Amino acid sequence: MDAPGRSPATARISRSAGTPDRLPDVIGLALRLHHPESGPAPSTFSDVLLSSTGWSVPGRYLLLPRLSVSRAPLGTMMPYRGDDGPVLLGARTVGPAGLPSSLPAFRRSLGSSSWHLGLYFATPRGPWQHFGTLTLTLGPAAEDTDLRFDAVLHPLAGARTYEWARRVREPSYALSRRAPGDA
Repeated sequence: MDAPGRSPATARISRSAGTPDRLPDVIGLALRLHHPESGPAPSTFSDVLLSSTGWSVPGRYLLLPRLSVSRAPLGTMMPYRGDDGPVLLGARTVGPAGLPSSLPAFRRSLGSSSWHLGLYFATPRGPWQHFGTLTLTLGPAAEDTDLRFDAVLHPLAGARTYEWARRVREPSYALSRRAPGDA
């Protein structure tokens, strides 16, 4: 956010509650931003997790089920710790319009096009400020179901996390790190 740049990314879109495709669900967008070997971070990548929320206060703190990915504001809900206080991250679709929340229908609708999202930041009660654009395209390979995103182990480079936010997130991330079938 502080300096212009380009970074390759890996992303996964999900339906959080697993409702039937014809019903609204909370949309999740997990982003892995890759850094060069010499880049800042405890690893060579950072994970950012966004969910469908509202855009204004108090809606930006509520998970909101959506039928359309294109119309779903996405936000971090829990703030990062910036130099001047808490900072939230958000994203909104710039194009194409009409992307459904059904994952197979999303893939068909997007096809070979790119999904363009505006990237934003805000203080907890402040207005959203545009700072960048994210462009995602579907990869030709099948989804890597073993890929796990973890914003606790792989925090956003240059950002800090509040200890209370890490404690709230850690139990769910610890569960997601386990291999399928582990008790």
